[in-house]
Amino acid sequence: MGRFLLYRLLRTIPATWAIVSLVFLLSRTLPTDELLNQALLNENTGSRSITTAERENALLRVQQRLGLAGPVFYFSRSRSSTGTVWQWNGSDNQYHRWLRSAVHGDLGQSYRSGQPVTAVLGEALRFTLPLTISAALLATLLSIALGLWLVCGGPAFLLTILYGIDALPLFVVALGLLLLLANPDILPLFPAYGMGQQTLENAPWSEQISSYLYYSALPLASLVLVKLPSLVVQLHDALRHELGANYAITARAKGLSTYQVATRHALRNALLPVIALLTDLLPALVAGAVVVEVIFALPGMGRLMADAAAGHDFPVLVGGVLLVAIMRLLGLIVADTLYFLTDPRIRLQA
Repeated sequence: MGRFLLYRLLRTIPATWAIVSLVFLLSRTLPTDELLNQALLNENTGSRSITTAERENALLRVQQRLGLAGPVFYFSRSRSSTGTVWQWNGSDNQYHRWLRSAVHGDLGQSYRSGQPVTAVLGEALRFTLPLTISAALLATLLSIALGLWLVCGGPAFLLTILYGIDALPLFVVALGLLLLLANPDILPLFPAYGMGQQTLENAPWSEQISSYLYYSALPLASLVLVKLPSLVVQLHDALRHELGANYAITARAKGLSTYQVATRHALRNALLPVIALLTDLLPALVAGAVVVEVIFALPGMGRLMADAAAGHDFPVLVGGVLLVAIMRLLGLIVADTLYFLTDPRIRLQA
């Protein structure tokens, strides 16, 4: 089992490196004139009284501080009178400096706040990780409970409701819950935005937890409702298929009820096709957190990524993509591990 996990982990490292490298190179294709001009103003060098040489020197200092000095990659292309010329830049380029620092855990500094990217991401993850992990666990447990209920004689109209919810995008579900359950004119049951952390810094931990659950109820419900239908429908179909197998018919002939056959025998086999959906669950919830955190004004990873993309804060943007890519690839490892544990017939050679 250890060799299996190590093998899968080693296979994911090149994929993670390729994804983040691509995002880094693409971020360098965006215009940086506004960013550099703002940095020059912050250094009080934007006055018209300075000479051109002084402005160029100040601009070079800003580029070096932001990591924008020098060529972007190991080679670059330029045009001349004779045609296209490829030039080798060596290791003195932006990508090499960023990769060397990233290997040592340094993702640079935010252009906007000047804080280390790791600190900025860590602060945002304090809000996003509990939200997404809770949504993943709740969606998984509810899908298993509803799948068993439906296959054991639950109301068929519930599937119709789930199909209807599955057709709605996340922002529609989030806005619907916001207008229905956080509207003073309808049902003001929950707050419309924020996390309410400002007034609870010195409060007991029990009060802080209850406040967190109160403020995160609608964002959590939005993420769960969007992912629940696909999980329930897939599990329901798989359970129906397994209950029609010979071993399930034999078990019922021995006197077991449908619920006992489903939970003791069919559920483990029915989970195999659902594991692929569970693999995408956490990365999809992290991506969906961008929408939810913007709508509900939550200070999490999703809102941080949206603000970084809008403000051309490249270090934060690349660091956020790195985290999402790692979660996605770790999800694949978790899926392989679950397959390995659920079905003993699966071996490394497969």
